[in-house]
Amino acid sequence: MMPDTRSHRGAAPKDESLFDEHALPALRDAVVELSWLLTRGYSDTSALALVGNRHSLTARQRTAVMRCACTDAQREQRRARALPLDAIRDRDVEIDGFNALIVGESALSGGLVLVGRDRAHRDLASVHGTWRRVSETSQVIVAIGEALARAAPRSIRWHLDRPVGNSGRLRALLAEIAEAHGWSWATDLDDAPDRVLAASSSIIATGDGWILDRASGWIDLPAAVIAAHPGAWIVDLAP
Repeated sequence: MMPDTRSHRGAAPKDESLFDEHALPALRDAVVELSWLLTRGYSDTSALALVGNRHSLTARQRTAVMRCACTDAQREQRRARALPLDAIRDRDVEIDGFNALIVGESALSGGLVLVGRDRAHRDLASVHGTWRRVSETSQVIVAIGEALARAAPRSIRWHLDRPVGNSGRLRALLAEIAEAHGWSWATDLDDAPDRVLAASSSIIATGDGWILDRASGWIDLPAAVIAAHPGAWIVDLAP
């Protein structure tokens, strides 16, 4: 396998055609249909296969549809628990580090950013095995730091997946940028950060659906990054 030498976390070669204006109606219909099936108890795998085959979706399009769909109950509960940044003053915030960072990197490098039924921003560039710094990494961290500084939470704690390669380097970079800007935050390397975040009573910064279903309140940090740097490629697949 050739090493990944990209300097940006941008769009995949065929994304422009897979998610253009002509493709959006079928993708949005697929999100509606998949959500309907999930609401009625169908399994993720069988429901996605049924909907994907019906609309002749590619594997990448199916992944996008899956990330944007959820049951009706999940949509209502997640939206009800979503908080604006100005609601976190003097509260504890814990960040799903790779989740927030990679969506932000995708947004600033011209990659596809999805908005689903729950209104969370998500990407199609998940980390598998090893995280690699790209040109936009520091810019995203600074944008997140500036947004949080304005919001003035009581404490900020980043959580990174210890098993992911280079997580230690990212931890060092977060500390370096925080020191340069006078920000106070902690960074933990966790074997299972999803479980740590899901069990926390703090405000959680994530777009991970499994965590959102368990968080008492959550914020969307990629949305703050995008607001500070207009021009991102946002594909809203919610009906």
